[in-house]
Amino acid sequence: MIAQIDSNFIKCSLKKTYTRLLSYIFYEGRPLTTKGRWVNTVVFLLYRLQSRLPFGIRVKKPIFILGTGRSGTTILGVTLGIHNDVGFLNEPKALWSYLYDNEDLIGSYNLHQANYRLFAKDATVSLIKKAHKIYGNYLRYSLSSRVVDKYPELVYRTRFVSTIFPDARFLFLYRNGYDTCHSIRLWSERLGVERHDELHDWWGKDSRKWHLLCSQIVANDDALYLNIQKISKYNNHEYRAAVEWIVTMKEGMALMKSNPTYVMGVKYEDYVDCRDTRQNVLDFCELDQSSQYESYCKNTLQPPKVKEKIDLPIEIQDEFNRVMRELGYE
Repeated sequence: MIAQIDSNFIKCSLKKTYTRLLSYIFYEGRPLTTKGRWVNTVVFLLYRLQSRLPFGIRVKKPIFILGTGRSGTTILGVTLGIHNDVGFLNEPKALWSYLYDNEDLIGSYNLHQANYRLFAKDATVSLIKKAHKIYGNYLRYSLSSRVVDKYPELVYRTRFVSTIFPDARFLFLYRNGYDTCHSIRLWSERLGVERHDELHDWWGKDSRKWHLLCSQIVANDDALYLNIQKISKYNNHEYRAAVEWIVTMKEGMALMKSNPTYVMGVKYEDYVDCRDTRQNVLDFCELDQSSQYESYCKNTLQPPKVKEKIDLPIEIQDEFNRVMRELGYE
């Protein structure tokens, strides 16, 4: 499925199909494990050109989707992307790598030292101008008035993003942790590849993302740091996924509590099954009610099948269960 466009999407709107194709081809870049990475040369050239152009449309209240990957963040973005006002960017990590050299956790675009957390001080005046020019021109060419940017790891960078876009809105999507762990394992088994004696999978180039997660996030977690030596040696995809899910969910819950005006928690199971939840999302994002959006959601979304529990190592099982309870799953 190219650019997450299915037959229902095309039937709903040719205009939004054009917007998704434009986003996919010219703005999102091609990360590790994908084909056609030669296009990144073109994508980065377009970034440079647009960063020198006059401002496009004013970037107003951009919406950022946060969470753990494989939790439904893509379908949340795609469904919002059918809204007539929205241009949806699905993990435009190439763009963020262009804006800030030290943010590429996967190693898709450079192998500079990468930082999970970025702060207000990291958003320089020059970076802010470039971001507004590129996003503003994206709005112009995509025939949109609002941007939805899905990049789950931005959950650790909201102060950085808010300095660039002071009126940004954040949707923190969460899902049953066991479902997420199963999905991450299946993703790596299906799409992980070996190239030039390097393993490229969910955890980046030779587990680059995993090592950064452990050293920068897990090592500072109040419940997990005592077992960092054991945890950092995990090779099992589900165990690693459980760790990523724990720390990411805790980060998102803290954001919801500290800044409810700009951060909304969205339970995946409710979003796919409940029209009222979807309307609440539109209201929070200040998007008009849309029959096109609701029709597409109704025809596309399905309640997930709950996956079986996983026997996790003792050093993470208790904290995993505690976070599940706090999110209302147990």
